[in-house]
Amino acid sequence: MLHALLGPDQGPLNVLCLGAHCDDIEIGCGGTLLTLLSGHRAVHLTWIVFASNEARRDEAMASADLFSEQAASIELRIHEFRDGFLPTEQARVKETFEEIRRETAAPDLIFTHYRHDLHQDHRLINELTWNTYRNHLILEYEIPKWDGDLGQPAVFVPLSRETGMDKIHKLHQAYASQASKAWFSEDLFWSLMRIRGMECNAESTIAEAFYCRKLRLELR
Repeated sequence: MLHALLGPDQGPLNVLCLGAHCDDIEIGCGGTLLTLLSGHRAVHLTWIVFASNEARRDEAMASADLFSEQAASIELRIHEFRDGFLPTEQARVKETFEEIRRETAAPDLIFTHYRHDLHQDHRLINELTWNTYRNHLILEYEIPKWDGDLGQPAVFVPLSRETGMDKIHKLHQAYASQASKAWFSEDLFWSLMRIRGMECNAESTIAEAFYCRKLRLELR
């Protein structure tokens, strides 16, 4: 289904992944990325993390390496904005978005945060994604959290059960600093994939889900 949205299976595909924090991209769309990269099409990734520090930077670099093993290339940029304070630095974050737009390949597909995410950092990244990229396919991923902000997504990517387990394994392999947190658990990640798999009637029973605010269909 995702391949149908992206057009004919020819030529390289440029994918831009945007995450407010070091593990957001992997949690939100890690399984979809692994599925996309396992296909025959060459995929070039641009992987951007906005809020980080020295310790988490090392984890994010290791995780990006794990998740991009089958990519044709990856450009990784990890910024060091303060976690939880992105809205207070909106001008600087906006300038960073403009740099990304100027200096990286034009994306065919963008993964970013959900518009109604209750985390302030996530919402800002979503807002600036839409402010910066106005003629692109944008899929908004979801992050399970204490706030309880999960919605009703309309786009689903079925995952093989092997891919689902690989996503979880890679997350735990890379982010040792998060292992003690109650929400960073195999059963939580699996349960969300299982619910989304049920909602889209995935044969494998698991899926990742996305929110698509605007989609242009060219019928030929």
